[in-house]
Amino acid sequence: MGLPVDDKALDTIFRQARTFNAWLPRPVDDDLLRRVYELARLGPTSANTSPVRVVFAKSRQAKERLKPALMPANVEKTMAAPVCAIIATDMQFYEHIPRLFPQNPQFREMFTKPGQEQFTQTHAFRNGTLQGAYMIIAARALGLDTGPMSGFDNAKVDAEFFPDGRWKSNFLMNLGYGDPAALYPRNPRLAFEEACK
Repeated sequence: MGLPVDDKALDTIFRQARTFNAWLPRPVDDDLLRRVYELARLGPTSANTSPVRVVFAKSRQAKERLKPALMPANVEKTMAAPVCAIIATDMQFYEHIPRLFPQNPQFREMFTKPGQEQFTQTHAFRNGTLQGAYMIIAARALGLDTGPMSGFDNAKVDAEFFPDGRWKSNFLMNLGYGDPAALYPRNPRLAFEEACK
């Protein structure tokens, strides 16, 4: 517990990892996607509420359903990626609180009282986004490259994939084995002194 990982792991997860826009024609096994989720689900969320839900669009048919919602710049890379994960949030995540947070099953009531709708939505979005970030880290740690993106129409994705309204799309993440020949130079990041006090 609390031991730092080595430089090779830091390179894999952060320093050498990149956002890929081009993909090698190499499939991603379903078992590997399962392992990504099973690793990512261990990251912390508030009261262990775990609101993230994921649809792995792998088939051509599934990605064709996604295509009308994509911004033009994101169509080609998404269609070429072996997998596009729709990172979504279960807006009724609180139904699982008695099982996921057994030390205080009444915590569920905090999200179901009248007038708590905005609080519940904010909680769901914040913690689902955290879990989406864990998915990026887990995928990289297990040898996959990632291409997370926001350039799509959430309402169209939700209408196509989540018509009952319970799940809401957050962001998309292409997964596979990236083509390093198509990478741009890494963009700058803010220095510690600029971003931290």
